[in-house]
Amino acid sequence: MIFKVLSFAAISLCITLVIAVGLILSQRPGPLKPVEGGLDFDQTLAAERAEPAALEPVKMRDGFDLQVRRYAAARPDAPLVVLVHGSGWHGLQFDGLARQLSAQADVLAPDLRGHGPKPGRRGDLDYIGQFEDDLADLITAERKAGQKVVLAGHSSGGGLVVRFAGGDHAALLDAAVLMAPFLKHNAPTTRPNSGGWAEPLLRRIIGLSMLNTFRITALNHLTIMQFHMPAAVLNGPLGDTATTAYSFRLNTSFAPRSEYLKDAAALPPFLLIAGSEDEAFYADKYEPTLAEATQKGRYEIVPDVGHLDIVSAPQTATAIKEFLNDI
Repeated sequence: MIFKVLSFAAISLCITLVIAVGLILSQRPGPLKPVEGGLDFDQTLAAERAEPAALEPVKMRDGFDLQVRRYAAARPDAPLVVLVHGSGWHGLQFDGLARQLSAQADVLAPDLRGHGPKPGRRGDLDYIGQFEDDLADLITAERKAGQKVVLAGHSSGGGLVVRFAGGDHAALLDAAVLMAPFLKHNAPTTRPNSGGWAEPLLRRIIGLSMLNTFRITALNHLTIMQFHMPAAVLNGPLGDTATTAYSFRLNTSFAPRSEYLKDAAALPPFLLIAGSEDEAFYADKYEPTLAEATQKGRYEIVPDVGHLDIVSAPQTATAIKEFLNDI
């Protein structure tokens, strides 16, 4: 009897693995078809400075030099604010906001591993959860004794902040700022394919998720997400710093876990700010969605502002400064 049960289990496992591998092999990344809508990079590109803050290396636990822009405050009692960029781009998106916040905070804007002009392996990292370890290493290396820490993220970066709060390093945080955060593909806040920005390879995602259920991670380097990066970006002077595709392990690391409300419930006091005209997410659904998990949030919807432009909107800097005064 035991032999029959074990045989059945082995056969079932083999069938599952064959199906998973078949799904993975049945889909490959390729040229993306043009889509209507998508994200508007015009203001982001127009705001790029000729001489932004310089990148400086900060050593991670594995020896990787994480590239970071630093904006020091004059106040000795200023909190540390770490700004986490969204998918496809890098910390330069925060140059203007960081300069404004540096009036009352020490600000760091890292290029996450896999991104920016010195990415390591573009669009990839070593294991699921490495972003969280990198941010913990950065905070530990840069925080002064007794200094409060605020982790602030935009879009997928906001999702990473939520993930961080629900993970092993949550004790490092005193507060958080979420700018139009990605919560999960099936969250009520998410428009289909993030408003035409993301192009997921669904069969690969399903197959790799099946393998990871059995702790089989050998194929986690495969691409499962592509982005409709505008030609104006790719053909511009910063085109070679864009990241247009993600591996399974990087994409998984850049979002809250599957039960995203559990991660959200672990957030410290936080500010959530989004534009009413957000192309990727439903701004009016953030508060009712997150209120199911936590009552620690403040919410601000900025009229007539889109997904990328929320970072540079004057209301955003004002709201964050007010929030920093209260932590």
